[in-house]
Amino acid sequence: MRKVRWGVLGVARIAVNRVIPAMQAGEWTEVVGIASRDRARAEELAKQARIPKAYGSYEEMLADPEIDAVYNPLPNHLHVPWSVRAAEAGKHVLCEKPIAMNVAEALQLIAARDRTGVVIGEAFMVQVHPQWLRIVELVRSGRIGKLRSAVGTFSYFKLEADNIRNVREYGGGGLMDIGCYPIKTSRMVFGEEPARVSAAIVRDPRFGDIDMLTSAILEYPSGHCIFTCSTQIALQQSMRFYGTDGRIETELPFNARTGGVSRIRIDDGRDLESGGAMMEEFPPCDQYTLQGDAFSRAIREGGAPPVPLEDAVRNMAVIDAVFRSGETGRWEEPAAVLRAAGAAA
Repeated sequence: MRKVRWGVLGVARIAVNRVIPAMQAGEWTEVVGIASRDRARAEELAKQARIPKAYGSYEEMLADPEIDAVYNPLPNHLHVPWSVRAAEAGKHVLCEKPIAMNVAEALQLIAARDRTGVVIGEAFMVQVHPQWLRIVELVRSGRIGKLRSAVGTFSYFKLEADNIRNVREYGGGGLMDIGCYPIKTSRMVFGEEPARVSAAIVRDPRFGDIDMLTSAILEYPSGHCIFTCSTQIALQQSMRFYGTDGRIETELPFNARTGGVSRIRIDDGRDLESGGAMMEEFPPCDQYTLQGDAFSRAIREGGAPPVPLEDAVRNMAVIDAVFRSGETGRWEEPAAVLRAAGAAA
């Protein structure tokens, strides 16, 4: 088996601190290049991370025939433009979430994939983590009866004006950055698409009216997901699933411990003191390593990446519908967003 040779677009913190070290530990992956518009910065990080090649521009890396695939952790507004350019250069692309600024833009990636024949997918690492695979398995098996409700929160406090999460034209704000996680995981666990959504959004005029607090209801055929995300409340993340015969919750749903065990709690609901609760533990793993290997195997062996573009577009449609509902004050349908963009609902 020949490892997939990866190049990284930019020097984003998530790439340098989390994804690159994880992918370097993979069985199917090796990071061989990193590009920055500042060559000195690229060379510094290449030396720090023991990456063989540094490039002074993104174009230079895309022109290198020794790069098989590209990881794109650039700011949200650059996801589609540079992913398309990478695909047109013959590179497979793993692009950070959210895949695009909106559904119409995300559809450009499907067109680029179909035109070039490369593999393109969204970097939602939760898709491959064992705790989430187990939650899906437990719900499908009827362990908590019929799933009726999911409740989630994801937040942090950040007021730096120059942080990309606080720049609206870069795709900043809570819904794009972290609200996409309860949307994605509730879709995974319900195994359905929400028929309609309703949302309340508080915007911050100091940062171009980014959404600093968003709460939404996603109405699935089988039940509801209710979540809140914010860039201006205390650090928190949770995800709970309630069925007719019990509930499941994760200890750390989105940023699972890399060097420690992960845990989920399963409670049969027999009393309010958790008398029927039990814990399941999962050995230490790195979800970014698992993601990189799964994507690289799709390149080498064929088949779909962990999160194919069709799934990414559907997640984007829910995000778009939540934004639309926050503006109109009405229930909005993700399927209508897809139809308006010319996609199959």
